Formats: sequence, C-alpha cells, structure tokens
Amino acid sequence: MSFNDLGLSEPLLRAVREQGYDTPTPIQARGIPTILEGGDVMAAAQTGTGKTAGFTLPLLERLMQTRPERGPRRVRALVLTPTRELAAQVQESVDTYGRHVPLKSTPIFGGVSMRPQLQALRRGVDILVATPGRLLDHLNQGTVDLSSVETLVLDEADRMLDMGFLPDIKRVLAALPAKRQTLLFSATFSEQIAGMARGMLRSPTRIEVAQRNTAAESVNQTVHPVSRAGKRGLLSHLVRDGDWRQVLVFTRTKHGADRLAKQLDQDGLAASAIHGNKSQAARTRALGQFKQGRTRILVATDIAARGLDIEHLPHVVNFDLPNVAEDYVHRIGRTGRAGKGGEAVSLVCVDELKLLKGIEKVLGGSIRKHTVAGFEPDPSERPEPLFKKPAGRRRPPEAGQRRRGGGQRRDAGASRRA
Repeated sequence: MSFNDLGLSEPLLRAVREQGYDTPTPIQARGIPTILEGGDVMAAAQTGTGKTAGFTLPLLERLMQTRPERGPRRVRALVLTPTRELAAQVQESVDTYGRHVPLKSTPIFGGVSMRPQLQALRRGVDILVATPGRLLDHLNQGTVDLSSVETLVLDEADRMLDMGFLPDIKRVLAALPAKRQTLLFSATFSEQIAGMARGMLRSPTRIEVAQRNTAAESVNQTVHPVSRAGKRGLLSHLVRDGDWRQVLVFTRTKHGADRLAKQLDQDGLAASAIHGNKSQAARTRALGQFKQGRTRILVATDIAARGLDIEHLPHVVNFDLPNVAEDYVHRIGRTGRAGKGGEAVSLVCVDELKLLKGIEKVLGGSIRKHTVAGFEPDPSERPEPLFKKPAGRRRPPEAGQRRRGGGQRRDAGASRRA
C-alpha cells in the first residue's frame, strides 16, 4: 500500500513525497481512510508510529473539502495536546503537510506572550493547536470562538488524564458544537480512557496498532546496577566509553535535572536541562541545541519530555527510574522510532529495586542486567526512601503535575504556570 491509495488529494501527496515518504505506517494506513469517512475514531498508538501525520493529513483533506468559498476564516479544527512541546510538534506537522493547501493554523500555549496569539486569531485560522490551560484563558477572555469547529482531536489523551486535565477538557467541550467529528489518540486503551471516550465520542471506530504497554521491539534495554553515589560517574563513563553523541537522560525531579546537567558540564560533557520551571524560550533553545549537536546530553523530567520529537535519537538513559511503571514505556519510546534501532539504559540503585520490579511486571518480562566494572553497587547499602517529605509538603517534587483522574490543574504551558 502507498499513500496514493489512502484517498488524499495531490497537494497533500506532494507534501508527503517531499518528505521522502511513500509507504504509510500501520496507524496511517488504517487511520487516514477511517478519518476521511467522517466518523469518530478512538486510536491506540505508541510514540514513533507516525500517529501525528496519521491525523494531520486527513484533517487537512477534510478541511479542504468543506472550505467555504467566502467569508472570514473560522476555527474549524481544534487539536488539544497536553504540553507545549507536543503542540509545537503538531503545528510543525500541519505546516509540513499543509504547505501546498490554502489553510492557516496557529498554536496557542502558555509560557509565551498572548499578543502574537491574539493577532493570529484576529486574522483568522482554520486549525487551532492548543494546550487546555491557555485555550481556556482565551475562551474566558472572549478572544477565540470555537462554535464552528468541525473536528476535535484529543492527542495523547492518556497523558492529559494523568495530568488532571479532564475538568479543563470538559469546559472546552462545552464551547464546541455538539455535532462534530472527534478523534481520540492514546498510547493505551485503559479503563479511564474508555470512560472518557464514552462521554465524548459517538460509536467510534477503534484502531489499535500496538499492544498495551509494549516496549518498542527495536529498543535494546539494559539495567546497570550501581551504588547510589556512583550513578553520575557511571553515566559519564558510558557516554565517553561508547562515544555517545546524543543522549536523552531522565531524572525524577526538576532540581535533579538542573544538578545533573551542571555536573555533566563539569565532567566536560556538554549538557542542558529542560523541565516545567524553565521558560518556553529556554526549553526551545535547549532542544534546538540538542538537535543540532551543540549539546551532547539533554536532561529532562517526564513532564517536559512528553511530546519531544527527536529524529533518530540513539540513546535514552533513566538516571532515575519513573515512579509510574507505564512511564518507562513512554520514556524509552523516545528512541527506536519509525523502525530505527535504539538503546535504553537504566541506572538502578538499591532504592529503586521495587520500581524496577513494577516496570518488569508491566513489560511482562525481566530486563537484561549488566554490572559495569568499576561501578559495582555497594553491597552494604540499604534502601532509603526516594522522597523525603519536608514539613508542610504532602507530595514529592513534580508529583503535583501528575494528579490522576479529574484533579484540577493548569497545563504546563498555562500563562500563570510559565
């Protein structure tokens, strides 16, 4: 099957060819014709499967087919994403595949000035890519009108639930026409996602191209047991010894990300950190330098790294194991994308052995263990709590960003959370 068989018009096929693609991925092959039919869709696809183009292309096609001949531009498609980075990634996809069609799109998210967003909205857009918090800011100020939306896309719906966006999403839904097409994309079909879909979708077509919580087969996974104090030295050793040129490293907290990036710099390894406390400009700059090879190591927290699109990323390192086992799958999904090989390494001390067991349970099997000579774990070390709760604080750092269910929270890009 080729893209020519999916029902897309020549301007979109031309953009696809210019990107060097001729064969659609499974989610694209199944999703594009289904979305073009106009019904609601509930799709499960892991990162790296081509899902963004899988909804961007048919969205552009449908908007072209229903484009009014005259009158001002109105928002006819809304794409909701959990993070600024993912919103920017979706916008990039719309720009790439929509370059030969007369449609306009703009992203709106927090951490940046509202003025350029207001100017773009006044000029008129067909497609709006937004994070929930900043979109609500515009709705509350009356600067955006969603009454003409024909298609709603909920991208990475599982992460939006994890981050407590359900109340915000419901408020956005109240501003949309009841008659519309709704597309829900999620890494998994959990019970929570099923419940969310029941309230928002009408008889959706289900598309699933990956088993739940299945780590990418193209990723080589290794656990290096190490002492608590030996992690930083082992990481520097692995990067130098393997001549790793591009490494995404995950830490548990924002403070830990800053500290580790500084230490790696001191070790002579160019590193930078991105997390929720960094301004959007700082995060964009750090990511750009990493993609260009000017920075060798990018240290990130889970919230900041969600939605990062780094082509052919060869190495992911879990400096700290995630508290939520399923997040391990999302982390290592940053590498081994689109059929390319990748390596995921986890540095595990005695404090994290229970977390490791939880991850292996989710994966359905054990991860290969390898002790690096000179960095053996200290057999006398005893487990310590991962979080020390200061007085007056009830949750560990960044836990407030991971409230499950319907907890109230502004998105990572909301103006008051910049």
